Amino acid sequence: MLILAIDDEPKMLRLLHKAIEEAAPEAQIMDFPLGSIALADIQRKKLHPSVIFTDIQMPKPDGLALAVELKRLVPDVRIIFVTGYDEYAVDAYRLHVNGYVMKPVDAERVREELFNVRAYMPDETGKLVVRCFGGFEIFWQGEPLLFSRRKTKELFAWLIDRRGTSCAAEEVIAVLYEDTREEEMKVQKQRLRNLVNDLKSTLYGIGLDDILIRKGSTLAIRPERIDCDYYRMLEGDMTAVNAFRGEYMEQYSWAEITKAGIYFDLSRNKKEE
Repeated sequence: MLILAIDDEPKMLRLLHKAIEEAAPEAQIMDFPLGSIALADIQRKKLHPSVIFTDIQMPKPDGLALAVELKRLVPDVRIIFVTGYDEYAVDAYRLHVNGYVMKPVDAERVREELFNVRAYMPDETGKLVVRCFGGFEIFWQGEPLLFSRRKTKELFAWLIDRRGTSCAAEEVIAVLYEDTREEEMKVQKQRLRNLVNDLKSTLYGIGLDDILIRKGSTLAIRPERIDCDYYRMLEGDMTAVNAFRGEYMEQYSWAEITKAGIYFDLSRNKKEE
């Protein structure tokens, strides 16, 4: 992964480089004292950076104008502004940049920002990227994964939430189609079969149909084939822990149970510390 660091203040550029190096030791880092030099090198050397950390207050082009040019040259680049002035936040997000970090920058903040943009970047491990914190979203090679049916996404969310536990058809139906009466079960099972087929064919289309496990009338997923912020948090990844802002699969009411469990675990861990 190539990361560019841009800042016209030599001391700030050194600190930024050090923070990125500590947060992403596997990354290639290139430093630039001016946005104009970075733009020239991107064109001349045909650079394709994955992420760019750039100051906002710089000689022309400033960070805001630079972001526009960077997006023109490298449309899929992820831009994170680094600045000592928070009055630029509105303009920054209007440009759809991917992050906003206040100076002085440290490795932990850089690590958090890189974690947040990972979903929008091609995954080199071949895993499906899933984000549960906030709203539930799925990404494949940096692009949202789309299903033919809206309920298919909810079905997948439920299976992600279950973390590989086998779910009977009746259990899934009770979640997806609340208050289903016994006489409606046959119709709902057919609906569920349609959702499963949609999920299977969508995953097959990206070569990841092995994620879904079907045994008789039960369903499950293979967690090891998925890069998920919730799973990372459960494994003790502190960057994932810090990425939790009190929201979990917010579009689904049934996810409140898991969210409550997350709160309980985090509060218990704090007391033990």
